[in-house]
Amino acid sequence: MPKAPKMLSFVIPLFNEEGSLIKLYSEIEQLMASVLSDFVWEVVFVDDGSTDSSFQIVRSIANQSPTRVRAVRLRTNSGKAAALAAGFGIVKGELVVTLDADLQDDPRELPKLFAELDRGFDLVSGWKQTRHDPLSRTLPSRVFNAITCWCTGLKLNDLNSGFKLYRRSLVKSLRLYGHRHRYIPVLAADLGFKVSEVAVNHRAREFGSSKYGMMRFFHGFIDLLSVLAVTRFLRRPAHLFGGIGLAMGAVGLLSLSYLFVHWLFSIAPIGTRPLLSFGITMLILSVQFISFGLLAELMVANSDTRKIEDRIAEIISDDSSVECDAVNFDMVG
Repeated sequence: MPKAPKMLSFVIPLFNEEGSLIKLYSEIEQLMASVLSDFVWEVVFVDDGSTDSSFQIVRSIANQSPTRVRAVRLRTNSGKAAALAAGFGIVKGELVVTLDADLQDDPRELPKLFAELDRGFDLVSGWKQTRHDPLSRTLPSRVFNAITCWCTGLKLNDLNSGFKLYRRSLVKSLRLYGHRHRYIPVLAADLGFKVSEVAVNHRAREFGSSKYGMMRFFHGFIDLLSVLAVTRFLRRPAHLFGGIGLAMGAVGLLSLSYLFVHWLFSIAPIGTRPLLSFGITMLILSVQFISFGLLAELMVANSDTRKIEDRIAEIISDDSSVECDAVNFDMVG
């Protein structure tokens, strides 16, 4: 019996991109008809609460190609992570492609990602080696990538690229919320999936303008702390809180020991010295942080740890049913 063709799902999050959607879908159609004709494919457009005519356009595309296109609309602007989670929740393909809707990601570069995936990887990210964006976006992006790679140990050049190719098992294991879409490669590597990247063509924006402001840097820093806590200490929270507590306790103990030597040899009175208050405060905080760690361990020990372990286990099943997370959206097609 000949093998059935693999199915490829495109997940395209969008917000106010009315000018580029028809051209983007046309490019995908041409790519699938000429280069990747062996695949069965679908496109899932996820409108993140657009205020222009974006959803009307993708709904029109879905009505014209009901077997290939689905249009999903989040009722409020919930962010890219929520849009990706909504799309990942309903994809049918064995392989999943994400790309931005602004035409800066070139679908014709997809064969490069496939070639890398065939080497045994589970996630291949497109590296925008030569970016056609202003310095106000490229410079902070380089700083962000450098800091994240240093903190996480994952050596990639472009963590936040929207152009990625996934295996289905990976997208079903991800838990995306907030702004965690920036750290998908880090989250995937933590779950034991193999991650790589290839250089791809990056195009200048033709329509509209970037939807990300300066607040993304603040959000990115906070989410980096969150991701570090989740990836390193999800199953051992006492190591996080206990480590901080022990460090504070050591500082407090050294401070008080120094003052004790002064008092012992009557070098100077210590009752009014600020270092005394500082040392006592550090010891109190040390006890509190260690207590938090022990309480967190008790909570983890009494929780359903199978939900954690299932995310890092490879499960082989013939169940092809499609499940969707509880995401607030409407769907057409």
